[in-house]
Amino acid sequence: MYQKFEGLMLKNNVTAYKVAKATGILQSTLSDWKVGKYTPKLDKLQKLADYFGVPITYFLEN
Repeated sequence: MYQKFEGLMLKNNVTAYKVAKATGILQSTLSDWKVGKYTPKLDKLQKLADYFGVPITYFLEN
């Protein structure tokens, strides 16, 4: 999932900081996802999907 998130950040030329500020998802949460400490919950995935204008299924598919 994090690879897809990183790809969307690159494509949209935004940083994790900017995404965190816009979505209300803490940067530490994004970092925890990156290192595999936690798996994102559906409500957070929905916020990311809304922010990037993609369906939530984008993050759920392999």
